[in-house]
Amino acid sequence: MILLSIHNLSLPIEDPVLKFLLVLIIILAAPLLLNKIKVPHLLGLIIAGAVIGPNGFNILSRDSSIVVTGTTGLLYIMFLAGLEIDMGDFKKNKWKSLGYGGYAFIFPFVLGFLGSYYLLEFSILTSVLFASLFSSQTLITYPLISKLGIAKNRAVNITVGGTMITDIATLLVLAVVVGMVQGDVGTSFWVKLSVSFFLFSIIVLTVFPVIGRWFFKKVDDKISQYIFVLVMIYLAALLAELAGVEAIIGAFFAGLALNRLIPHTSSLMNRVEFVGNAIFIPFFLISVGMLIDFTVFFKSFETLKVAGIMLVASIGGKYISAVVAQKTFRFTKEEGTLIFGLSSASAAATLATVMVGYNIILSESENGEPVRLLNEHVLNGSILLILISCTVSSFVSMASGQKIAEIDNEDTVSGNNHEEENILLAVNYEKTVEKMVNLGILIKAHSNTDNVFALNVINEDKNESSVKNAEKLLHLATDAAASADVNFKTLKRYDNDVINGVNNVIKEQKITDLIIGLEDEKGFSPSFVYNLYNGYLQNDDVNVLVYHAAQPLSTIKRYAVMIPEKAHKEAGFFHALLRVWNIARNSGATLVFYASENILDILQRIIKKANIEAEFIIMNSWKDGENTASQIKEDEALILFMAKRGMQSYIPRMRLVPEMLNKNLNNNNYLLIFPFSELNKNDQEKRSVGNHDDFVEIGNVIKKIFK
Repeated sequence: MILLSIHNLSLPIEDPVLKFLLVLIIILAAPLLLNKIKVPHLLGLIIAGAVIGPNGFNILSRDSSIVVTGTTGLLYIMFLAGLEIDMGDFKKNKWKSLGYGGYAFIFPFVLGFLGSYYLLEFSILTSVLFASLFSSQTLITYPLISKLGIAKNRAVNITVGGTMITDIATLLVLAVVVGMVQGDVGTSFWVKLSVSFFLFSIIVLTVFPVIGRWFFKKVDDKISQYIFVLVMIYLAALLAELAGVEAIIGAFFAGLALNRLIPHTSSLMNRVEFVGNAIFIPFFLISVGMLIDFTVFFKSFETLKVAGIMLVASIGGKYISAVVAQKTFRFTKEEGTLIFGLSSASAAATLATVMVGYNIILSESENGEPVRLLNEHVLNGSILLILISCTVSSFVSMASGQKIAEIDNEDTVSGNNHEEENILLAVNYEKTVEKMVNLGILIKAHSNTDNVFALNVINEDKNESSVKNAEKLLHLATDAAASADVNFKTLKRYDNDVINGVNNVIKEQKITDLIIGLEDEKGFSPSFVYNLYNGYLQNDDVNVLVYHAAQPLSTIKRYAVMIPEKAHKEAGFFHALLRVWNIARNSGATLVFYASENILDILQRIIKKANIEAEFIIMNSWKDGENTASQIKEDEALILFMAKRGMQSYIPRMRLVPEMLNKNLNNNNYLLIFPFSELNKNDQEKRSVGNHDDFVEIGNVIKKIFK
């Protein structure tokens, strides 16, 4: 029967298995074929959609299955844009985003209005709606930019923020014009639109984070967490439609709402990006291609005329906006070009606006044909606009993005020459493995992928059960790291003494950071404290991090960071400080520094280009800091810079810290950092500890790494 049905195959294909297989083959083949000729595979998917679609060879119809999956892809693009945006940088550049959003809306709008009113002789109302088509923009090349690793570039940041502004403005224009055509524009219309949009924003941006934080605390299942994310995307999209704006705005707001709850280096983030880039986003691009009908441009000169005006208004307006933004904000030439590349694609809001205008019938002509708000020439012209604008966007974004990525890589390499990192996780307890892996991923620099080790030392007479337990723990660490797309090196060591085994690996692998996990229930035991001070801390050139995790890292809002007097004079202070910065940068949490005035001055100078949220509070004494630490709230965590006896920043009361933490913070996350006390030989030749100028120099190195 199967062979017979295939033999009698008719077009378009209706068999769901064959349909899905064909689409998957296209998604698989596009990157493999087009990368060789330097054509962005995003463009290849759009062209493939045109070829197999109803206006091409009619192999597949643009039915509900394609539309639903494609719509998810569009929502996914906007969600990822909100999710990956650097909130610290976004807040710092909010006025630039607003300014660019204004440019990106006004210039294309003016060109479009002049062209439609004077050249196409449309009515004022039709001209306004027509002009608004070109102000919207679709971030179809955002996945490409994200893949290059420059999603946090300032040009990308303000373009994403500006896209939200232009799309909202475009869709509001659509709502107003439709209301005026239907005679519904009045005081009640404006009140209803304003109140509904305000309520939508409040619900998504304030209630969603609360729900998300509660869910991630209660549910550990990875599949359930991912399904929860999808629910939030669609729920926000639905709320946006109920508020009178397009669903894509809801998806973007959902990304902003969950931004701090899904760390950029987490396994959940990797899962979200993987599924979107593998399935949903390619489906969206193919579905866009299915709308393209090349034949209409050979049937009517009027369609070509309208399409030409649309191309000039849209692409020309976006180019002018990018140039003005580059000059206004003093961006580099590559950043200005990247803004143009990201913003020049028109698809989602443009198509939505055209379809709404096309479906509004104003009257009937003498021959009985309907007179539409936007005629069929505009509809066909928008299809050409989508194809050409997506083509321009793909090539320009790829070219400028690669240049910026190369520049960033040069800066990173320069920084890494100063800040070597090899992180070792001493895994001993099953419940702490995944938590330690998540911390190890969070504190590492993005550029390093193979510098994290997981170690288990076997000292129980090498019996079979201890070997199996070690293999189990290391397997758990590997799985947790793999889900975040990080390669862990696992080490199994036989030694009669666990501490000796760890210390030997530190020397062999040139470890810079050692992470030790505390069991939730036990906290600091007398034996652990003894082993810490008389064993692990005997390594003078390694940062030792003692970690207690009572809740997921992604649910932490703020970190209280306590730094003792003279800590900045320790050899390993800035190296340890970089780990703290990475926690904030990769999780989006706020850092609240408690330290002496002179240390805060140094931190404030360094942090200016770190793009993280931070507060600075003067701490008069270590005892005052202990009182503050014991009173931190739920969803807050503590980071303590410690010191061992003999170091300049050592305070005798530090011996009481384990008891204080066991008593007051058993239900909170906390991290104790013991910076190394001696420099390696290479660093000793470069600088002298205690010289303030050298600390500023190290701060400049940190800024290079953050750039």
